[in-house]
Amino acid sequence: MRYRPLPPPAPDHLVPARILAGGTTTRPAQTAAAPIHEDPAMLRVAVPNKGTLSEPATAMLREAGYRQRTDARDLTVLDVANDVEFFFLRPKDIAIYVGSGELDLGITGRDLALDSGAPVTEQLGLGFGYSAFRYAAPEGSGTTVADLAGRRIATSYPNLVQVDLLRQGVTARIIRLDGAVEISIQLGVADAIADVVGSGRTLRQHALVPFGDVICRSEAVLLSREGADRTAAARQLTNRLQGVVFAQQYVMLDYDCPKSLLDQASRITPGLESPTVAPLADPGWVAVRAMVRRENANPVMDSLAELGAKAILASDIRSCRL
Repeated sequence: MRYRPLPPPAPDHLVPARILAGGTTTRPAQTAAAPIHEDPAMLRVAVPNKGTLSEPATAMLREAGYRQRTDARDLTVLDVANDVEFFFLRPKDIAIYVGSGELDLGITGRDLALDSGAPVTEQLGLGFGYSAFRYAAPEGSGTTVADLAGRRIATSYPNLVQVDLLRQGVTARIIRLDGAVEISIQLGVADAIADVVGSGRTLRQHALVPFGDVICRSEAVLLSREGADRTAAARQLTNRLQGVVFAQQYVMLDYDCPKSLLDQASRITPGLESPTVAPLADPGWVAVRAMVRRENANPVMDSLAELGAKAILASDIRSCRL
């Protein structure tokens, strides 16, 4: 991947940086990560050690058949059966470790990976940790992105903000904070903020409202180093996690259908390739099985029942390979 240089950023908080191809992020100043020494034959995977991504990430890995820590103080877990060593690190550092080649794969937020500027590639969206990164200002201020020119913006993601402001031709002062940016306006440190917005409850508590377009839509992602060859173990872990993601998104639908209505039923439940059809003892009926998006399961079951299908069952899928 080629890089394009950025113009000099805000002097207090950003070093001369670069934008990843596609204008996604810039490279921040990075403290050299301490080398991680391990068995080079094992796959090395970073997992968030705390925060909202930590528990869902470990639960997903456990569901995929990998050993995970039982004590939150553990920093590493050795899964000998799968030849994988897991390292529990700060979410904001994971992309840097993966991008440096110290670790093979890592799970963190897309927003954190982009803000780090590390040379990483997103292998898989994991379907949890959804959020939107947005500007916010005091309620009733009517602030727009253009109004940010010459103003102070507090954020924990300075590079994401810098790239977005450059894209929109706005020059502002970026105030880097490590958290609790919502209080910065009340304390007179900033005029506006840029932060991760989930439910919006924290913004409402501080009488702030979002404005402008969403800067970044984030979720938990699996990362690899840009340009790295994927080993068999890395492909296996990726495929297993993808199987868990699909299992969470789909249900298995089974039903009995009159043979005369099979074509119509198949249009309602086409499955991924096509539905599985098996004969029943009654020659006028067949058993049908198909995967259906979880959010569509009930409307699809209603349509099948109206058509004349019987014994319609929806079952959870634990894991799969598609």
